[in-house]
Amino acid sequence: MMPTFKDVVETVGMTIDAAGVVVILVGLIVAVTRYAMLGWRSPNGYRQLRLDLGRGILLGLEFLVAADIIRTVAVTPTLQGVLILGLIVLIRTFLSMALEVELEGRWPWQAKKTEVTPQAE
Repeated sequence: MMPTFKDVVETVGMTIDAAGVVVILVGLIVAVTRYAMLGWRSPNGYRQLRLDLGRGILLGLEFLVAADIIRTVAVTPTLQGVLILGLIVLIRTFLSMALEVELEGRWPWQAKKTEVTPQAE
């Protein structure tokens, strides 16, 4: 028996979900390993650990949102499904933005801060 389109899309969504979880776990392992090997001796080690963890979480969230979009649009295109997807995307977007502010110290739409160096006269 051949799988239906719904079965294939559900499997793809679950695979992307799993990839998102794996990305977060790998990010955690890399961040902790890097901190254990180098960071704890560095004055900015803890900050680097947080940056590495945040990057892994942000990338994993992107995968998870993509999986939710695929499943909701292709598998359950009902008004309730779309509203739930909207809520999930809204929450994950808020989390992503909060992590971005935490990591970069600025909102995503703000220009990067540049250091001003005194000019010799």
